[in-house]
Amino acid sequence: ALSNKFGEMLLTTGNKSEVAVGYATIYGDMAGGYNPVKDLYKTRVFESCRWRNANHRPWMKGPAGEVIPPRVIDKPPTAELRANQKDEDSLPPYPVLDAILERLIEGDASVAAIVAEGFDRETVKKVERLLYLSEYKRFQSAPGTRLTRHAFWLDRRYPIVNRWRDPT
Repeated sequence: ALSNKFGEMLLTTGNKSEVAVGYATIYGDMAGGYNPVKDLYKTRVFESCRWRNANHRPWMKGPAGEVIPPRVIDKPPTAELRANQKDEDSLPPYPVLDAILERLIEGDASVAAIVAEGFDRETVKKVERLLYLSEYKRFQSAPGTRLTRHAFWLDRRYPIVNRWRDPT
């Protein structure tokens, strides 16, 4: 309603980690016309926020100084669908999740190759499963800033019904 009233585009907020594993909600935080953080993993979003708070350049339109409260950056991530819920209740910690996703998505690595690097096999298989199960959501997502060679949308798409999985 506000977008229509003021003629502004509604931005979506799902980062690459959330979009990858289905933690971005269709018609919820995915509802909008453009997603500026679509190709940034959650850990990189936090790094970017910390960088922005510590750095300002004359060409930046925003004010100098801290513009993102540290409590927002440091708060444990949650989908806020129930009391005391945290993303880590059902996902690996974001540094681990992002490391696995980077290998699966950017590196096109197999489960076996990721496990050989020291990651827990069940965790890698779970993340891979969530990645493929969430493809249907990505088909409906808003376009966003492309920062990697394997951005979701045109660069990395899989059929949503073929059930292909890495057998190892």
